[in-house]
Amino acid sequence: MEYLLELAASPTAWVALATLVVMEIVLGIDNLIFISILTNKLPEQHRQKARRIGIGMALILRLALLSTIAFIVQLTEPVIEILGQAFSWKDMILIAGGLFLVWKATTEIHHSMDPAPEDPKTATSTVTLGFAAAIGQILMLDMVFSIDSIITAVGMTEHLPIMIIAVVVSVLVMLLAADPLAKFINDNPTVVMLALGFLIMIGMTLIAEGFGAHVPKGYVYAAMAFSAAIEVLNMMSRRAKQKKLSAQA
Repeated sequence: MEYLLELAASPTAWVALATLVVMEIVLGIDNLIFISILTNKLPEQHRQKARRIGIGMALILRLALLSTIAFIVQLTEPVIEILGQAFSWKDMILIAGGLFLVWKATTEIHHSMDPAPEDPKTATSTVTLGFAAAIGQILMLDMVFSIDSIITAVGMTEHLPIMIIAVVVSVLVMLLAADPLAKFINDNPTVVMLALGFLIMIGMTLIAEGFGAHVPKGYVYAAMAFSAAIEVLNMMSRRAKQKKLSAQA
């Protein structure tokens, strides 16, 4: 209790908490985009449930990983060497997660460009399998993003209570933003393609980091913000043209 009171009275601890909360929220954007795109593929009545399960599991995984900080720190130690390149468990997890993201985003882009007709006779079984597959894929990426998130937290502060608060706050923000973001993506088809492009870029970034090439997150998110701003301008332009055509009609 005395330790917590000392932390609460320390300005440095509050600065560390604010910084870590912002960092965790930014890192959570990747996770949230993937969850939004994936759950939008499900029937409408299952989407919110899948998002709640996915984000809830992200919180559970992050808190569970925080309870094993000593183990998490060891994940950054090299375990194998291939052609002179050393790889840790973290590196291999990032590479696997990055490859999965690139594969998933590429598959979704292909499906969007050439959608397969749905067979009404198999619609029920497809819904069930689709929900289970969606949850499985969300959990897989939750693990990748959770490990990256916790290692970042460990690198920024040594105080476990600060890490726990930052993780809980960031996941609560994800929970609040999940439905509006998913609805926005679903209502704007061109945004789906943009978001899938983001996932490919994030996947390539994870792969690069797994191979030891540090990619400043600021550059990645600046590119995403710029692309999103251009898409917003395109959407505004299209709506203005539609209003003009409606007025002329």
